[in-house]
Amino acid sequence: MVKFNSLILQRVALAVTALAFSAVASAQWSLDLDDSQLSFVTVKAEHIAEVHSFSRLEGQIDAAGNARVSIDLTSVETGIAIRNERMQTMLFETGLYPQATVRAAINTDALSAIAVGEDMTLDTQLTLALHGAETVISAPLRVTRQTDGVRVTTLSPLIVTAESVGLVAGVESLREIAGLPSISRAVPVTFSVKFVAD
Repeated sequence: MVKFNSLILQRVALAVTALAFSAVASAQWSLDLDDSQLSFVTVKAEHIAEVHSFSRLEGQIDAAGNARVSIDLTSVETGIAIRNERMQTMLFETGLYPQATVRAAINTDALSAIAVGEDMTLDTQLTLALHGAETVISAPLRVTRQTDGVRVTTLSPLIVTAESVGLVAGVESLREIAGLPSISRAVPVTFSVKFVAD
């Protein structure tokens, strides 16, 4: 009888686990703005590095694993109001290009196999659309299952070049108006974003 009950419990546990994995794989996820960050670093005058961020992000992962994050470029935060304004108007030209988007394909089967508290590493191709141009970036990411969602974090900074997204002229305009000898055209970007099931 004990062996019979044990078999029943094992089968029930397997069934519940299968249902849970199925729910994860078929779920749609939305970005939790309050628990997500995206930052980038600029270097001016050769040696002066400064950290900036965006305060407004939106994103989803659909049931097929198509991930998309939209970045509101008017929400750029540099710590200096006039620099925020100059980045918006002279670099990003937010009147014409108010948003940047990042797209990726996520393996939902792999995602569903991660237990709460565990993580996995994904080598993913991200497509960045910015300022009317697109570039593909190879991105090593860590995906962590949490009790209330999934966190996706860069394992190392992603390098975005001004040339790849049509921002060379904007960088030069910023350099000239600020009277700087140089502003780096290669920018390290990091993010840690959380998605919760809808």
